Amino acid sequence: MAAISAKMVGDLKKRTGAGLMDCKKALVETNGDVDAAIKLLREKGLAAAAKKADRIAADGLVSVLKDGETVAMVEVNSETDFVAKNATFVEFVQGILRTIIAFKPATIAELNACKFDGTEYTVEETVKDKIYTIGENITLRRFVVVEGITSTYIHGNGCIGVIVKFDVDATVAESAEFVEFAKNIALQAGAYATPYLDRDHVPTSAIEEEKSVIMGQIKNDPKNASKPQNIIEKMAMGKLGKFYEENCLVDKEYIKDDNMKVSQYVASVAKALGTSIKIASFERFEKGEGIEKREDNLGDEVAKMLGK
Repeated sequence: MAAISAKMVGDLKKRTGAGLMDCKKALVETNGDVDAAIKLLREKGLAAAAKKADRIAADGLVSVLKDGETVAMVEVNSETDFVAKNATFVEFVQGILRTIIAFKPATIAELNACKFDGTEYTVEETVKDKIYTIGENITLRRFVVVEGITSTYIHGNGCIGVIVKFDVDATVAESAEFVEFAKNIALQAGAYATPYLDRDHVPTSAIEEEKSVIMGQIKNDPKNASKPQNIIEKMAMGKLGKFYEENCLVDKEYIKDDNMKVSQYVASVAKALGTSIKIASFERFEKGEGIEKREDNLGDEVAKMLGK
């Protein structure tokens, strides 16, 4: 049987990221064959990943990477905040972003099939390796790639990520005034979870649903009992303004000056720069949004620990 040195174990750990004891066991099982040990660790990683697949991963982080006029944003979920702050996990997410920018996949399935940045393994294989070495379920939830003149914002160490795209002259976009303006718009988009850019982007179904709710409220008010239907409809349309203010980015109050709306701020900067500026689109990811987190019962957990 081959002698397993501490250096061999250390080198295998550097190459795989697996724990020292796992590396030593793998080398012992493969009689010191490093390549076979790596294969064995990967097989164990696949098995571990399969066991953890049903565990809820609602933490993690949102991250952004820009390369020229291409910017990518991704949400990668882990089970705990502790793992999300781990340097290995953070670098793994950056590797995902570099892979996205290099291959520009259209779907998660396409991304999973790409070769992970700087390696011979696919993204899917690399994720499973990370599940094994980190010890938590990890999922690639979503990503987006945006081309053009953009500004980005990350809040709270990856809690929220934003990409805002602008239609503006490229020369103007290089000015310090525009850069500051663009940062402010990205900050605005990060501060409020507005689902739509402007009124033109609100689906007709959403408007009709809100209008129906408002009309119901108006009709239930005794003061409006005698009002005809056409008047009630006009009243409802008037109240839709509040809906737009709460759900459209450009209709929100500007975060740094509540005396103007975002649209007015855009217009004022465009006028000052002597050009035309339009917010073309925006993307906003909030870590774990929509994922139902597991709620543990403390009493049940204590009883379980005590064997009851």
